[in-house]
Amino acid sequence: MNYKMFLIKYAEIGTKGKNRYVFEEIMCKRMRALLKKLGSFEVRREYGRIFVEALSDYDYDDVLSALQKVFGVVGICPVVVVEDTSFEKISDAVVEYVDNEFLNKNFTFKSHAKRVNKSYPMSSMELNCEIGAVLLDKFPEMKVDVHNPEVMINVEVRDVAYIYSKTIPGPGGLPVGTNGKGMTLLSGGIDSPVAAYMIAKRGVELEAVYFHAPPYTSERAKQKVVDLAKLVAQYSGPIKLHIINFTDVQLAIYDNCPHDELTIIMKRVFYKMAQDLALANDCQCIITGESIGQVSSQTVQSLSVIDLAADKLPVMRPCIGMDKQEIIDLSEKIGTYETSIQPYEDCCTTFVAKHPVTRPKLDKILESEQALVGKIEELYEKAMNDIEVVICR
Repeated sequence: MNYKMFLIKYAEIGTKGKNRYVFEEIMCKRMRALLKKLGSFEVRREYGRIFVEALSDYDYDDVLSALQKVFGVVGICPVVVVEDTSFEKISDAVVEYVDNEFLNKNFTFKSHAKRVNKSYPMSSMELNCEIGAVLLDKFPEMKVDVHNPEVMINVEVRDVAYIYSKTIPGPGGLPVGTNGKGMTLLSGGIDSPVAAYMIAKRGVELEAVYFHAPPYTSERAKQKVVDLAKLVAQYSGPIKLHIINFTDVQLAIYDNCPHDELTIIMKRVFYKMAQDLALANDCQCIITGESIGQVSSQTVQSLSVIDLAADKLPVMRPCIGMDKQEIIDLSEKIGTYETSIQPYEDCCTTFVAKHPVTRPKLDKILESEQALVGKIEELYEKAMNDIEVVICR
């Protein structure tokens, strides 16, 4: 069928009380931005629903794909609109809808009517019964099953009536921009893009930082991270990616610190830089992709020592309780997996010790970091002053 309207359902936003309109409008703004390049559309709010009306020709699959990338959306329903809300016109439209939508009518169904317009002369229950009776009379091969129907025939009566039977799932969550902004540490691996996606799903706007270490990491490795940021940006909106040249700082750590502590100390510097960058860009948290026990620097002891380097902002770890397969499954779902597994190393993997410490002690790490005093400060400042910025859309 050639649908001209989509009914958009949300769930969690409905609990926001008097602030609900703020969440709705942010979600509408995101829809308008994504649909702008696909045709002419009107996106409008009504009580408890958002409607997307096509004002021009469009590609159905492209529009569905765009709407499925809007956080806050839980269901996308292609609808038929009935301008005349008399029962006769509604029942005729329901019969026509079922006839066009279902070639084989041998299925069980339930009529689910919702009378949003309380001045309508029939109650929701009366509409259910009458619509069901009309369908059974017109299509005797159909059978009613109110407990476990194969098809739900939905009718919403507002100022006009909407008829639909499909609900295409959306990503859920909350619209991006309703829960502040975070600085995500983005690498070329599988985990960090998934973590960025998950925190954006909770309404957090994203900026990102990538630590580049030429010539030990290639331009292809940097481009891989840019590509990953663009993939996440399909869901989160534009991401401001900060690329820090970490080579000189990393070499100073390598030359002056115990090699079994390299990863811990390097990550502590990552967190300090990320925190400075976050504070300078009005971010309220740091986001990373660690999962407990996945590698030596992700033991509980290691994470607690690393966290103490960021003493002004909380560190959010959406993947912390997930195993690797769960993270891979989500990366495949959001489309980042194939890019993440491209064989271009980042600076985290270039200087990995053969036998890294797994239970670091803070006092021992602080003692080792004393060897950097007077040697790293100028390098740190230079790296922070020479940041390359890429806007990823």
